[in-house]
Amino acid sequence: MFSARSSIAALAVAVLLAPVPLHAQQAAKVYRIGMLCPPQCVPTHPLWPPFMQGIRDLGWVEGQNFVIEFRHAMGRAEQLPALAAELVAAKVDVLVAPSASAAQALKDATRTIPIVFVGVGDPVQAGFVASMARPGGNMTGLTVLTGPEFDAKRLELLRQAVPAASRVAVLSIPTEPGNTGALQELDVAARTLRVQLLRTDVRVADDLEPAFSTLAKEGAAALLVLGAPLTTAQGPRVNDLAAKYRIPTMVVTRELVRAGTLMSYGPNFGEVYRRAGYYVDKILRGVKPADLPVEQPTKFELIINLRVARTLGLAIPQSLLQRADEVIE
Repeated sequence: MFSARSSIAALAVAVLLAPVPLHAQQAAKVYRIGMLCPPQCVPTHPLWPPFMQGIRDLGWVEGQNFVIEFRHAMGRAEQLPALAAELVAAKVDVLVAPSASAAQALKDATRTIPIVFVGVGDPVQAGFVASMARPGGNMTGLTVLTGPEFDAKRLELLRQAVPAASRVAVLSIPTEPGNTGALQELDVAARTLRVQLLRTDVRVADDLEPAFSTLAKEGAAALLVLGAPLTTAQGPRVNDLAAKYRIPTMVVTRELVRAGTLMSYGPNFGEVYRRAGYYVDKILRGVKPADLPVEQPTKFELIINLRVARTLGLAIPQSLLQRADEVIE
């Protein structure tokens, strides 16, 4: 039999050998995450809560074992390089880029600090990674690579929702790299669908009101908003203006439809941003970006807000409602 003294000694050894919780292991260091935001990263941004939840789910506690260093370009793309340099000089442990333009600025600023990009287009074509399976270098993350037919499909769905729309507006961000290819793709689709495209560009939030006003005067019967951090961050403003000028609007993110846009078609961006927390976690635990394959969504969802449709006096065809993944009554 074991004596009381030997049992106590054995218990002490067991305690010493037991796995130490994450917060205890890293109590001596508070990791710093640098985030470069083309518009502004704020708690009210619809994709901010999923990102933070993804980090918390893996045992990280803000202020206890990690902090976030923000740099906000406030929609001014020309400021991104200087802000990226500031984050590199701050010696953060990992960088997060929630757009292609932010990823490019960070790529130009450092080849050593790990970079997690979120929601970019084709990272191989952009030169961020060598391949999806083997990124190489110091960059990896999550793409919304959607293929050449994606925006054409969104235009087709919008036209089905508003069959009488012969003039469809496209809201684009010239500084967002992926928007250029989307516009070329939409020109081809518009000819097939026999609609006239009215293109309007916005660079900062203050451009939105004049853009909507102009589109209304030009007789835009519907609006397709291309994916970009500015339009996502300004989602509530886009919704308000679409309602004010009574323009049925298609966006990419489902979160904006729940907040008042007519419809969306795209991946579940909330899940994409939640998964970004997984990448940050892996890198802070010592995994190299070169060894983390780039992820891309495999499912695209159609969301329709019938409340908004009724406000606009729009009757959504039953055939389209049956195809929707979610219908908001």
